[in-house]
Amino acid sequence: MTIGVHVSGAGKIYESLNRAHDLGCQTMQIFARNPQQWNGKPLDIKDIEEFKARRNKLKINPVFIHVSYLINLASPNVRLYKGSIQAYIKDILEASRLKADYIVTHMGSHRETSEEEGITRLINALNKILDETKGLKVGILLENTSGSGSWLGYKFEHQSKIVAGIKDKSRVGLCLDTAHAYLAGYDISTKEGLSSMLDEIDGLMGMGLIKLIHLNDAYGNLASHHDRHYHIGKGSIGLEGMKRIINHPKLKKIPMILETPKDSPLSDKINLELVRRLIKAG
Repeated sequence: MTIGVHVSGAGKIYESLNRAHDLGCQTMQIFARNPQQWNGKPLDIKDIEEFKARRNKLKINPVFIHVSYLINLASPNVRLYKGSIQAYIKDILEASRLKADYIVTHMGSHRETSEEEGITRLINALNKILDETKGLKVGILLENTSGSGSWLGYKFEHQSKIVAGIKDKSRVGLCLDTAHAYLAGYDISTKEGLSSMLDEIDGLMGMGLIKLIHLNDAYGNLASHHDRHYHIGKGSIGLEGMKRIINHPKLKKIPMILETPKDSPLSDKINLELVRRLIKAG
């Protein structure tokens, strides 16, 4: 089983690999730049080469990069929409230089327009992005959301429509966030609820599209739509629910990244150790 965490990219970007390795991770996720900024400083070529060398040495694989929170590929605001597309293309080019495997993205907010209009804009944006980055190997993963506000992706029908509208599907997959799914209304704390959600995904698109699991417990009530992650086993999904997810035969071979709270220097270590115990118990 391939387990990792979202690690800080502070300092030199290659130092993130050491942080992951020190935690015993086989995979990791990072922000390639500040997620609250549009224009990050381009990575130095020496830092890129060092990143690739350390990754090979430390055997961190695969590597996921999460895009900026400012990007909104479903926005009705023309300036924001076009800026988001260009920023996304830059992020893919940067990820390709690092030889990262996938970019993870939330699916955007349709704001005051309809879900269908937002989905159409997102499809058009992704088709342009994929065309502009043709020939690169970096994949795009659509992450499900908790459904707060006007965010798309809180039900898997959205992802299904988007995947269907993409011309080149070879580089597109899904990121399944467990906390988001629960908070959106999928009761994956139970065996029946988890099976039902996986059957839905399988029927709509096929389980093979899931390339990453964001393994997070949820803080809040079922279908509350508030995006709040929590420590493994201490949230609403609970210890048994998380154990069931981690060891599910359809999921256990998919890389899992923890995005649990970092409210102490030991938080990642504690959550990872618990996940490893749950794997053994399963």
